[in-house]
Amino acid sequence: ALWLVAQIIAGISVAGFGTAMVATVVIALVNGTVGFVLKILTFPLTLLTLGLFLLIVNAILLKLAAALVPGFTVRGFLPAVLGSLVLTILDRLLHVLVF
Repeated sequence: ALWLVAQIIAGISVAGFGTAMVATVVIALVNGTVGFVLKILTFPLTLLTLGLFLLIVNAILLKLAAALVPGFTVRGFLPAVLGSLVLTILDRLLHVLVF
């Protein structure tokens, strides 16, 4: 899904398949640790915006993962927001197709 996001969104690039796999693992780890804390801390704002603030939180987590993985870059905040949106949609679609 991350490789597809890199093909769809202009500001996101992945050096290769191996980099995409490593970046996926890092995204999962960042989302499970830092993301969990951020989502708890920003829950009132997320509730106030009816969940739309989660796009911003996910974009921040995507940029953080890009900073940790060489060969995976996210250039700018708008590509991060669009990338997190497309990644979420692809993730849900894959879950429906596989499970």
